[in-house]
Amino acid sequence: MPHDTWRLWLSQSALPLWAGIGFDSGRRLFHERLTFEHQPIELPELRLMVQARQVSTYCRAELDGFCKTAAQSLECLHEVERRYRRSDGAPGWIFSLGPDGRPADRRRDLYAHAFILFAYGWAYRVSHDPAYLTVARETTLEIDQIFLTQQGGYRDTVPPADSIHRQNPHMHLLEAYLVLFDVSGDSFYLDYARRLVALALKHFILPGTGMLLEFFDSAWEPLQAAGHNRVEPGHLFEWSWLFSEFARLAPADPDITAIVHASKKLAETALAHGVDADTLAVCDAITENGVRLEESTRIWPQTEFLRILARRARGGDTKAAGFIERQSRLFFENYAPARLRGGWIDRLDVHGVALTDHMPASSLYHIYGGAIEYLTTA
Repeated sequence: MPHDTWRLWLSQSALPLWAGIGFDSGRRLFHERLTFEHQPIELPELRLMVQARQVSTYCRAELDGFCKTAAQSLECLHEVERRYRRSDGAPGWIFSLGPDGRPADRRRDLYAHAFILFAYGWAYRVSHDPAYLTVARETTLEIDQIFLTQQGGYRDTVPPADSIHRQNPHMHLLEAYLVLFDVSGDSFYLDYARRLVALALKHFILPGTGMLLEFFDSAWEPLQAAGHNRVEPGHLFEWSWLFSEFARLAPADPDITAIVHASKKLAETALAHGVDADTLAVCDAITENGVRLEESTRIWPQTEFLRILARRARGGDTKAAGFIERQSRLFFENYAPARLRGGWIDRLDVHGVALTDHMPASSLYHIYGGAIEYLTTA
């Protein structure tokens, strides 16, 4: 499938949809969901994470020459900062707003903080305004203040909902720190990224395998008994790509050999155990023994697969290059059919039947990341 298919779909369908109908100009915030007929779905809360994802995507889209959306994104970010940041008088960012624009859920959520950092990195890249780096640094220090644990790593939420430690917010925090280091050159962010890479290598990945677990107890031990722990192939692809990004940005790191090895091993493990050999669809979950837990498929692991395929193809992996066209065809036939006019189906069951009745805005961040990696691969 040619690059033009992706370019046209992004520039003429998906990006205009979510910057147009998908943006509430009255509130200067993005809608979280649209119906399959492109109607906004009003929700009782608007999450910080979704706003941050959309802001970062539309800053990137202007930088990549797709559309003039940076001004809208930065306007949204200013509104987000005003309404979410310390809006209840405490450090950090609230989780969500109500329809009246006031705090709805005042929890501090690590996952959401990771994405607001990510958004500020892209906002700085598109604007070169140092004020965005000031907020990013202050937020980074507040993350330590709010979430840091004595056992290493961070709590998921404050106040905590449970004692479980999850890898996922740490993964996106690493992503944010890598972007901030890339755009600023400030080793402050590389140091934070290095600590998260070390945490993943030490605790998240089972020794001698490419299996990166999802859930841990408070001492960073696997939450379930051996053979019953959840592994998400999509996250294996994400971590693989992030390790390769770390290697690109810090090639002289003392642990670079282990990091590069882990990057390759994670992708190979996901391909071997989480991808259907016939369709190339990435399943939602397996165990650390490679047994399927969930045969359903969401859209985001497909685009994370595309992203790692594109990077590996650029490095000379002929097998990866051969998979890209098939993966692109799967995306447009199953998850983003033409009838949705730039929209998508977030999740399918094993028979290819939609398990959702709406389009979530949050998917665009994953889709754009996979697509742009492919489009930069000659």
